[in-house]
Amino acid sequence: MTLERETEADAIFGGLERAEYQRLTRELAGYCYRMLGSPLDAEDAVQDTMLRAWREFGRFEGRSSLTTWLHRIATNVCIDMLRKRGRRTMPMELQPPTRAEGAQIPPPLTERTWVLPIPDAMLADGTADPAEQVVSRETVRLAFVAALQRLTPRQRAVLILRDVLQLSAAETAEVLGTTVASVNSALQRARATVPSIDEDDQAAGGADTALLEKYVAAFEAYDVPRLTALLRSDAVNSMPPLSLWLLGQDEIRVWMLGPGSECRGSRLLPTAANGCAAFAQYRPDGRGGYQPWAIQVLETEGGLITGLHCYVFPELFTYFGFPGAL
Repeated sequence: MTLERETEADAIFGGLERAEYQRLTRELAGYCYRMLGSPLDAEDAVQDTMLRAWREFGRFEGRSSLTTWLHRIATNVCIDMLRKRGRRTMPMELQPPTRAEGAQIPPPLTERTWVLPIPDAMLADGTADPAEQVVSRETVRLAFVAALQRLTPRQRAVLILRDVLQLSAAETAEVLGTTVASVNSALQRARATVPSIDEDDQAAGGADTALLEKYVAAFEAYDVPRLTALLRSDAVNSMPPLSLWLLGQDEIRVWMLGPGSECRGSRLLPTAANGCAAFAQYRPDGRGGYQPWAIQVLETEGGLITGLHCYVFPELFTYFGFPGAL
């Protein structure tokens, strides 16, 4: 890049208002998270995207918007990352539900196996209209992000750009450096694999405050009858990095009275992840304090908990802004 173009790049990227820069990086973070299934990978991808953008600014001719150009770079960054690692998933996609009675705890699988939760704070845009907020929330649900991982990287990019970011077929073709016909073909195949986005579906919205208060009180008291009474009969409980998962109120109760009882005495601090209520769970450390244990993501519907996903990855606590000990 020439000195003149380097100066111009500094002026553009350094001259962006803080709010505009945050909007760009927040939008890129959401895009990269849906592509990669991990906030850790998404953060790396956004940083790499902005660095490549600065270095390659000499190629930017201004015929497309800065946002479109950045998404094109981000797509290439994500595809490069996906070539080096396998797709992420959830326990429910790996094996049938586990019988809690007499269950053997399997060896944990590596962090790169799993779709990981992302803090809502990394994606939230308070200025978006309500319809956009619904789409944004529904398209970071854990099941939706896991479904995206089944697609090829380019199909994944097409679906996100068209159905989530609402780009036109022509704009999407420009981002991907392909034709409108190719985009439409990839979108058709992607939609056959991934469930459609229902903008009118408010049932999966945020849990009501009373339910969350009851959940925290029951969990911290480790009152299993009270706790499982808050679950729907077909509730799911997953615990990455373990591949096992539980289906149904009764199975979850047996687990909580067995291996799960090691969570007795925990404290929960509220947060939000993937458009859902979430909690940082700290377990007693045996020395009078508490150590990070899991980020819990609660899916709810009709005043009951339908999914309890517990991610036992203490490194996630940093992304959620929680301390390393209590």
